Amino acid sequence: MRPLIVIPSRLASTRLPRKALAEINGLPVIAHVAKRAVKADLGPVIVAAGDKEILPVLEGIAGVQTVLTDPALPSGSDRVQAAVQLYDPEGQYDCILNLQGDLPLIEPQSLHHALRPLKHNPSFDIGTLVAPVKTEEEAQRPSVVKVACAFGAEGVARALYFSRSSIPWGEGALWHHIGVYAWRRSALERFVSLPTSMLEQRESLEQLRALEAGMTIGCAKICEAPLGVDTYDDLIKVREKIACQ
Repeated sequence: MRPLIVIPSRLASTRLPRKALAEINGLPVIAHVAKRAVKADLGPVIVAAGDKEILPVLEGIAGVQTVLTDPALPSGSDRVQAAVQLYDPEGQYDCILNLQGDLPLIEPQSLHHALRPLKHNPSFDIGTLVAPVKTEEEAQRPSVVKVACAFGAEGVARALYFSRSSIPWGEGALWHHIGVYAWRRSALERFVSLPTSMLEQRESLEQLRALEAGMTIGCAKICEAPLGVDTYDDLIKVREKIACQ
């Protein structure tokens, strides 16, 4: 596989405006994410920026390139696709790894794990990551997206549904979805051409559009979900963790 890592980033985030430029230990959030993507050593790292202000903070970071995209694009997936078309119009890269720009604590090795479903099963259109839900509070929190999937000996499971509710019912493991997607390039092209779906709108989860359209998502598990920066409280917690590293 020939992966291209694309990190969509914009300043108009809802809960924490301009969080891409919020500083952690002297570097903005987006720079931390990009540097971790470079350490994965999987392929080129592109930041798909929706705002010109993001570009200067990435200058001088080895291995990181930037693409300016239309700020009016409706989603991160659309931004990723636009960047891919600009950066690689000839289709040299056949796998697009979409890394969310608010995961400054993502482990570089986790990006390798996101590719496992695509390598394991050629029928999977998309690979993604899950980690165990560890507390009842985490299980009930709507901001933690849960995945209904069942792992066998192979360590890869098909995602049957995503929800902000605690699923599935009954005894057994619950899985916390992590916003990293490894797309087959043709799957990404198809996905952004689809209209938003009913369940996608109801749950406010973009990945449900793929499932409703009959696309398949494979999950690989990692030990712990990395803390993302979604609110100011998250930012404080991430600052504390990085200060201790």
